[in-house]
Amino acid sequence: MATSTKVKHRIISSDDHIFEPPGLWTDRITSGEFKDRIPHVKRTEDGSDWWFCDGNKLSSAFSATQAGVRFQDPDSLTIKGADTNYDNVIVGSYDPVEHLKDMDIDGVDVGIIYPTIGLFLYGIPDGRLLDTVFSTYNDWLADFCATDPNRLKGIAMINVDDVQVGIKELERCAKMDCYPGAMISVYPQEANSYDNPMYEPLWAAANELEIPLSLHVGTNRPGPGQEFQDLETVRPAFTANTDHWARVSVAHMIFSGVFERYPKLQVGIVEVELSWAPHFLDRMDYAYQERPREWAPYRFKDDMMPSDFFHRNIFMSFQEDAVGIRLRDIIGVDNLVWGADYPHPEGTWPRSREILAEILADCTEEEKEKIVGKNAAKLYKL
Repeated sequence: MATSTKVKHRIISSDDHIFEPPGLWTDRITSGEFKDRIPHVKRTEDGSDWWFCDGNKLSSAFSATQAGVRFQDPDSLTIKGADTNYDNVIVGSYDPVEHLKDMDIDGVDVGIIYPTIGLFLYGIPDGRLLDTVFSTYNDWLADFCATDPNRLKGIAMINVDDVQVGIKELERCAKMDCYPGAMISVYPQEANSYDNPMYEPLWAAANELEIPLSLHVGTNRPGPGQEFQDLETVRPAFTANTDHWARVSVAHMIFSGVFERYPKLQVGIVEVELSWAPHFLDRMDYAYQERPREWAPYRFKDDMMPSDFFHRNIFMSFQEDAVGIRLRDIIGVDNLVWGADYPHPEGTWPRSREILAEILADCTEEEKEKIVGKNAAKLYKL
């Protein structure tokens, strides 16, 4: 593997995570109609600490915080057992001071922070419950990032089942310096896909606020064909094809003219890697040009093609897709932002600079600078 000294540019991880502390919601929501349905931790018979919400089993504590284990003892990666409790959770995943120390170990200058349990919560059917749970999380993460507002930046959790409620939360978080971006479901309920006119006010608000919207893997809203799945029930075929949901959502936005109407709107595809994108771009342009007009009735101005809007309005956050990097001229170097995925088991901590040096070895220094930090700095106005 190449040495870390080869990556000498400012590094911004566009996809870091916290792991929510056990009392995040129970300490803050102590009354009201949702107090008995909020996310909480229980210790199960085998000694595991598991998150539950509204009767749904979500994730064990240790399973999503095994950073670095893949490099030391990959056979020991697990989701359950006596060791999968908060006694063994990486402290930096919920303590901001320790989080910063772990960033220093990895050579990361700025972290853009997503939730962990929050990803699973998008699968909870009751949108009104999520509105309360998400706003509570957003307040907690703001306190977390306040420890070092120059290095810790958050992605606000937004539920758009009720678009107007989602817009209000987006506007509230956009007023906080710690939130340069927000996330919505990677795939909404089927009847309300992102080509639905109901989202027009959302796109308009994000465009006006110039706040990027992320579609993070694992945030599907429940519905036919995408029923709720926890870590014990999810199947490997689902995990291996997570780009499907992002592709469909982005295609809905592009083909319905969202980015023509809102040219400043930036939408991110997060944690589904890169190498599928060239084929996707080719298929979108083919469908637009060669298929019957009834299948793609919206016609773009100025001879724009679907791939043109992708290159202008879509960013892709990846970890270590070396094949995708070889295809960067098709995807667009300016569309690529790197993320360490700390503290998750598939993340690159604590070897991020080494891994970047290896997968970016054939890139020019200008390309490296953009991919490891400059693109993210521009996107999030850092």
